[in-house]
Amino acid sequence: MDEASIAAAAARIGAAGPVTLAIVATGILSDGAGLQPEKTYKAQDPAAYTRAFAINATGPALIGKHFLPLLPRRERAVFAALSARVGSIGDNRLGGWHAYRASKAALNMILRNFAIELGRSHPQAVVAALHPGTVATPLSAPFTGTGEGRTVFVPAEAAAHLLAVIDRLTPAESGQAFAWDGQAIPF
Repeated sequence: MDEASIAAAAARIGAAGPVTLAIVATGILSDGAGLQPEKTYKAQDPAAYTRAFAINATGPALIGKHFLPLLPRRERAVFAALSARVGSIGDNRLGGWHAYRASKAALNMILRNFAIELGRSHPQAVVAALHPGTVATPLSAPFTGTGEGRTVFVPAEAAAHLLAVIDRLTPAESGQAFAWDGQAIPF
């Protein structure tokens, strides 16, 4: 990741005025080669953790570092990042996918920290982790079964759901995670 490019993008965007909505839509689950979701703790690999954390946690943290200062201090603004239900410690019933789950749990903690800190200076700001559901993208393609009850959204549909959730969020909900249908997800 290139922090200088993030800072440059923030400077260009910030030059136009305050940012009232920032959505971090990065993430990696597998790369078709060395990074694959682990089905057992025996398959854990340090390189997989390094890559998953860099993309799923560190990248969004650096984006926050450079974009949170662009939020207006006295009006509603939202900083959100795509997380995943499987990053919820409280909702984990299956285990596995160690590097991905851990990196998304780390992202959730980073967002929670941002919300606490930002709440002191930006009382109308909302910071949220968003779970888009299962979306028909290259990230989820190898893992989307067609089992009964499984809904797979096309990207435009998933985006519309998340924008509707964002529109309803209040500063009192800052620092929490929400699914595509607006339901809160425990960290």
